[in-house]
Amino acid sequence: MFLGIPKRALIIVAVLAGIGLIYVMGTDKQSPEGAEGGGSSGCRVTVTADVLNVRAAPDAGSEIVGKFNQNAETDAQVEVQNGFRKLADDKWASTDYLQPVSGTNC
Repeated sequence: MFLGIPKRALIIVAVLAGIGLIYVMGTDKQSPEGAEGGGSSGCRVTVTADVLNVRAAPDAGSEIVGKFNQNAETDAQVEVQNGFRKLADDKWASTDYLQPVSGTNC
């Protein structure tokens, strides 16, 4: 016993606190459905469409390589071609449905 608290209870509380800390620290690093952005430009965008297709090239007919749900945030590049913003290598999304996050360099 430590301060009148059984050791077993202290160990359980410590383990749960550690798991909680790991969970909280890891949630910011998750990306939706494999469509993570490039991130090196300081540009970050929010999706305004219900579902936004991420394409392999800056063309509406290009292969869909990922999707974002509404209000998802992702890193992006400043490069825009043909109405599509570059998110990462071979990942482009329509600028019509992306809103730059305030305070970022887009």
